[in-house]
Amino acid sequence: MLKTSKPFEKLVIASHNKGKLKEIAALVTPFGIEVVSAGDLGVPEPEETEVTFIGNALLKARASCLATGLPALADDSGLEVMALDRAPGIYSARWAGPDRDFYAAMAEIERQLQAKGATDRSARFVCALALVYPDGREEAFEGEVVGEVVATPRGSNGFGYDPIFVAKGHTETFGELDPAVKHAMSHRADAFAKFVAAVLS
Repeated sequence: MLKTSKPFEKLVIASHNKGKLKEIAALVTPFGIEVVSAGDLGVPEPEETEVTFIGNALLKARASCLATGLPALADDSGLEVMALDRAPGIYSARWAGPDRDFYAAMAEIERQLQAKGATDRSARFVCALALVYPDGREEAFEGEVVGEVVATPRGSNGFGYDPIFVAKGHTETFGELDPAVKHAMSHRADAFAKFVAAVLS
């Protein structure tokens, strides 16, 4: 059962990534909460200097909360490839460079796997969600989905590394899956379920 009173009416999504914004907004708006992006409010992206997904999510949420005076929800997520010592990990976006060329980043993953002669292609997507309130309260939640990476990108749905990730028990990449199917099982959905249980239910 949902709470009869919402913890907040308006929420800043502390991201400039349009793909993330679309996914998070789709998850939050059914609860009757208005969402606005940090980019639309002119809040600059802080430099991600932490060494964990949760640390970087908190850093981004704090910056947006401080700048707007509104509760802020930030996501920090990435792909960990086990044979590459969990790279690109927290540097997933940075591997794509300033132009956000994820096809180049996916090619680099395959290049490194080939260079190592790696046969283990296991990987996981990780998502950390951090919620920061104007009164200083903070909450963080982490979700994951495990699977493997394929050599050649497939599909045009989703964003980022979705075209090379196949979740356990599936044969299609996140780039091939229907978005509704992906959203129901993704790392972001896992983290968001924990967020809902703690904050909205």
